[in-house]
Amino acid sequence: MRTRLLLVLFLLSAAAVAGFAWPLLESTAASRTQELLISRTAELDRFAALAQQADDTGDTQQLALEIRAYSELYGESVLVVDTRKRQVVATGGVRAEDVLPLIDSALRNQAGPKPPELRPWSSGNLLLARPVGAGTRVAGAVVLKASVAVAASDVAHDWLLIVVGALVAALLFALLALVVSRWVLRPLAQLERGVLAIAAGEERTHVPARAGPRELRALGASFNKMSDAVAEAAEQQRRLVADASHQLRNPMAALRLRVDSLAGQVKPDGMRTYNGCVAEVERMESLLDGLLALATADNADYRHSEEDTCDAATVLVERHDAWHTAADRAGVALRLSSVDHFIVVMPDNELGQVLDVLLDNAVKYAGGGARVDLACADGTITVSDNGPGLPPEDLALATQRFWRSSQAGAGGTGLGLAIAERLVSSRDGEMLVAAAEPHGLAVRITLPLESP
Repeated sequence: MRTRLLLVLFLLSAAAVAGFAWPLLESTAASRTQELLISRTAELDRFAALAQQADDTGDTQQLALEIRAYSELYGESVLVVDTRKRQVVATGGVRAEDVLPLIDSALRNQAGPKPPELRPWSSGNLLLARPVGAGTRVAGAVVLKASVAVAASDVAHDWLLIVVGALVAALLFALLALVVSRWVLRPLAQLERGVLAIAAGEERTHVPARAGPRELRALGASFNKMSDAVAEAAEQQRRLVADASHQLRNPMAALRLRVDSLAGQVKPDGMRTYNGCVAEVERMESLLDGLLALATADNADYRHSEEDTCDAATVLVERHDAWHTAADRAGVALRLSSVDHFIVVMPDNELGQVLDVLLDNAVKYAGGGARVDLACADGTITVSDNGPGLPPEDLALATQRFWRSSQAGAGGTGLGLAIAERLVSSRDGEMLVAAAEPHGLAVRITLPLESP
């Protein structure tokens, strides 16, 4: 937008400068051309009067003296002829046969061709003619061959001043366009950064609302209010989820105790219903735990500190040891493929929670006889398996809340990967769920490394 606005302003500025400078250039050239014509026409009229006087008296001495003095002073040629086109006085080497059309027009008392308007690059000579006498009593003609070099140099000088002035004006217009565009677009750029910050998850993002046009200042103030309202709504939602899941844990625990106390009193024909009830209670407990963990993960941004670091390899080895028994029980081979030590910006309990989610999914859904590989190298933590994996269309949905793949069956809450992804992103990291080769699922976690 800035480029388009500047382009429009620059084009308008160039048009305004050109619309002012071009008529001024034309006017300057026309004025200097007219000045040259007037001065040379006055000299022709004087020579014509002297030639008429010489024709009346028969004495051409005074005429010759005046013409030679003029030629010596200005370096221009003058030719005087009689009605028979015979040379009376001539200076500068001009000859009658070279300017016959001009002499014929003057003898017929006709105006000569209009001379072209001068330009800085004009060169050559200007030929002007006047008849000697008036009306039908034409006694001859005077031809003046004037140089345009000085006049063209004057035009070039004037044009140079005009062009320099136009360039200065264009530069001022360009600076004004830059200032105006910055004044108008800077609040829009700040609003764009604010919107991107909110989209990235930053809460209570504010933009300056004291610069730019009044309408944009009002828009900035409205954006700040909206940002506060969105943050407050998100905070209330988190508190609601956390409080609800926390408050439901006590009645759920009481319900679990009562259900467990019925275990010895259920008749054989009611065991199927009882086992289904126990499974549902366990699922509700898992769901409440997931909601509480999700609310905690959503609040992770408020718990950052410089000490929130850990050795990724150490945490990975600990979680491998902790899950080894569960993996053996499920018939899954759990192994460490590579372990490099590096420090990541995440506390060990959060990283352990993320790895628990990934290992739980891998052990649960990879299937008997599958292999789960844990790797920690090049700043990336990877948990991969060679199980059935996920269809390509499901990979992008894997970290959405409450989403469960059709391959998961009735188990799971659909919150595990969402919690893990939120914990990682709250630390400015990235969790990528992708297909493994030749089949299976691979989850790669990249976290910021501790500065040296």
